[in-house]
Amino acid sequence: MSFFLTSNKYFGTGNSISNKSRSAGESSHPAPEFLGDSEMETLQGEQAAFEIGVVIHKRVVDEIGNGYGYNCDEVLVDEFRKVGLIVDRVAGLHDEFLKLAAPVETLGQAAAELKLKKRTHIGVDLQFEWDEADAFIRQADGSLFSWCERFRCYNHMIYGIVNNGESAVALKFNDRTFNWEPGESLMWKLETEAIVKELFPIHDETKRKLLLKRWALNLWDLTNQPIDEIHAYYGTKIATYFAFLGMYTKWLFFPAVFGLILQLVDFGSLQLLALPFFFICITSWAVLFFQFWKRKNSTLLARWQISYSAGSESGYKYMDTEWSSFHSSVGSVRTCGGNKGKEHEKFQREEWFGRMMRFRNDAIIILSIICLQLPFELAYAHLYESIGSDVVKFGLTAGYLFAIQYFTQIGGKVSVKLIKDEKNKNSEYRANSLVYKVFGLYFMQSYIGILYHAVLHRNFMTLRQVIIQRLIISEVLENLMENSLPYVKYSYRKYRAIRHKRKREKGYAAGKHYFNSRVEKEYFKPIYAASIGDELEDGLFDDFLELALQFGMIMMFACAFPPAFAFAALNNITEIRADALKILVMFRRPVPRVDATIGAWLNIFQFLIVVSICTNCALLVCLYDREGKWNISPGLAAILIMEHVLLLIKFGFSRIVPEEPDWVKANRMKNATQAQNMCSKQLLRNISGGRGMLVKAH
Repeated sequence: MSFFLTSNKYFGTGNSISNKSRSAGESSHPAPEFLGDSEMETLQGEQAAFEIGVVIHKRVVDEIGNGYGYNCDEVLVDEFRKVGLIVDRVAGLHDEFLKLAAPVETLGQAAAELKLKKRTHIGVDLQFEWDEADAFIRQADGSLFSWCERFRCYNHMIYGIVNNGESAVALKFNDRTFNWEPGESLMWKLETEAIVKELFPIHDETKRKLLLKRWALNLWDLTNQPIDEIHAYYGTKIATYFAFLGMYTKWLFFPAVFGLILQLVDFGSLQLLALPFFFICITSWAVLFFQFWKRKNSTLLARWQISYSAGSESGYKYMDTEWSSFHSSVGSVRTCGGNKGKEHEKFQREEWFGRMMRFRNDAIIILSIICLQLPFELAYAHLYESIGSDVVKFGLTAGYLFAIQYFTQIGGKVSVKLIKDEKNKNSEYRANSLVYKVFGLYFMQSYIGILYHAVLHRNFMTLRQVIIQRLIISEVLENLMENSLPYVKYSYRKYRAIRHKRKREKGYAAGKHYFNSRVEKEYFKPIYAASIGDELEDGLFDDFLELALQFGMIMMFACAFPPAFAFAALNNITEIRADALKILVMFRRPVPRVDATIGAWLNIFQFLIVVSICTNCALLVCLYDREGKWNISPGLAAILIMEHVLLLIKFGFSRIVPEEPDWVKANRMKNATQAQNMCSKQLLRNISGGRGMLVKAH
């Protein structure tokens, strides 16, 4: 049966796409439609490595027939090729996969359409133009675009495919028929119709195996990591996390050795002064570490050609995104008319409304912690104190740590809903707000019970037992969960897919090779997401949270158990390789994020330093008064003086050590001066040209 075609883009009968449109789509970047993974990757080379996977339901050919409309999967492949993407179709168990790659020319044209800002050879960030590609600095691995930029270009091309015709295009899939309306995105349409199931980044096997060899399986380098290669493959945010983890672990060696010496060596009459001296050194160490981390972070950003000013609250953001939001604000001002009073009133109303919403949400979280969580934590601490058996105490702690994971997930979901009502500037501010709220829950869970033992009961033997159990159980439990759960999820999804295949095709042999490509295996792997949900944060939330809780544990109770620093150092050495193996093997390739610093976590770490000064001074008072070696009056006075000295050290060192090296400042000032000179010259040329035109007109 013939049919009437409603768009001039496709014509013919039955299921065929026009030869004219197919040839137009393949003319610029021809690629075979069906090739194996290794053959296609060898054919296209490194610059055309497959980086995006699209999952679509498998078409049941027997149910299609030759009715009205076009097969939407063929239309999708044809449109992908029209925009210059290289497409490889792979048949899976009960889904079909499209692997997408893009030559550098295709990415360059998409970057120009997106108006991406990139660093030039003169140090100025300018809007990218493909015709002037040689003027822009390449990445450390030789590629023109970073992974984050490439991912944005892929999204722009994939979701930018729209029906440019004047009428709808009839599409069909299996036994369904629907219309692709004019101006509508094809990808959004297919996702709405549940034909496209998912779009996700896929691993580049060549680079992944190289990182496995040089990073995850390189056990001899305890803290050294190929940070530049990690940045090129995963983006700035993940590379920043591993740079922080490596530096933090390396700096932990000093307090670890100091703590072991203090535990094993008897200082005799100087033993009373050893703990205060140890904590003064530890506080100075923590303050210096974070100041030097800020310097290293600014150095990394300068090396990666990322524009970021030290001391700002937010990290790096795409300048074009921020500029567009600025223009939207300016547009809202213009719509208010010429009355400046009304404009100011509107901005003030929105500003204070946003602040009140944040204050309301923070108050809800704080009251929830005090009214709901605090009694639960104190009940656990009281039970632990009253139980006599160490085995039962150990089991109680394990059950407690397991149970609070679910309470915190509930609190995280509530926090996400509250944040949606806040008037935050961008997604990074919303993510930071979520981090603060959820960490408040974990802060109460992790430390209130320990403070209960230290301050109320003054039982330092029990306190040391709790710290050891928390460090061992929490770290072992965290490593076990984060490394075993992804494999369990992967195995379960694979088992379900194979079982579904056997039910549908009864002749499918049990020993038959089920998987034809790596892309289907990657699809079965879990997403690198946060335990509280992936709406605002990815899996780095849990990794940073683990470090923050560990840092709080060893700092806030340093005087009670100095060897805790050695436990932390040993754990972090294994954590570097475990996290690397996890992100390379067990999870899908994460979606890149544009954050350039550790964001809200830096403020949390610095907050924990201040809290640790107060808690350790309280511990020293309780300790010396308990043992009767100090008179409480002079002892208390001495410890109060030490507390003020430590606070002075905390805020004094923050001013002594600059947050970025001088060469980074000099380069930034030089780039700003060059940009100003270029703008000034261009402005003068425009003014001169305009005056010349005016003179000729007169």
